[in-house]
Amino acid sequence: MHIVHTAHYETYGKSGKSLSEHWSDGMKSLHGINIHGFPNMFILGLAQGGNLVANVTHNFSESSTAIAAMVRECVEKGHETLEPTHEAEKQWVNSLEVQDRGFLANCTPGYYNNEGHTTTDRDLFSSARYPEGSVAFFNYLKKWVESGNFDGLTFT
Repeated sequence: MHIVHTAHYETYGKSGKSLSEHWSDGMKSLHGINIHGFPNMFILGLAQGGNLVANVTHNFSESSTAIAAMVRECVEKGHETLEPTHEAEKQWVNSLEVQDRGFLANCTPGYYNNEGHTTTDRDLFSSARYPEGSVAFFNYLKKWVESGNFDGLTFT
């Protein structure tokens, strides 16, 4: 499933690199929410978090609660930006379970399997998920927020 940019605009990070370029070899994030090199950018989606095995609105609710806590941390501490470290993003992506091609290939053609076309290694990161399941991910994210440390994020 080739990620096709459909917003009719491009997002650029602090280095001037576009998000499409940054993800040219696959999606990379921390918790499916934050992206290294793109401060104050938040993704609200399903990939690299609770994933498709959970209710979409539940995914969005849990992620938006975490986003609100990150923004609150910035405001209360007088920070202007936040973003994950490269190492934290890399560790998160490496910890994810990547869906096998067989499962996606046998699904009815649609958005999640590139309309039934062969997926690449790069494509599989768009369907990567927390290996212990969605409920465990939501619990993990809640504990991460409640710790107040926001491990893996840099605030400036």
